[in-house]
Amino acid sequence: MQIVVRLDVVLAQRKMKSKDLAEAVGITVQNMSLLKSGKVKGVRFETLAKICEVLDCQPGDLLEAVAET
Repeated sequence: MQIVVRLDVVLAQRKMKSKDLAEAVGITVQNMSLLKSGKVKGVRFETLAKICEVLDCQPGDLLEAVAET
């Protein structure tokens, strides 16, 4: 099982730039870019909650579990 980050999809649906989200959440643009690309090993629940609050979504909208093929 692999976790896929769908943050870019939600950002596009909300017509929001990752730079603006990073500022609203209080993290660096570089960290937001790493999160968006899925190159992070983990994310704090506090950060995830802030992202969901700003984007008005649920964690399941941002993260998806897919079977590895």
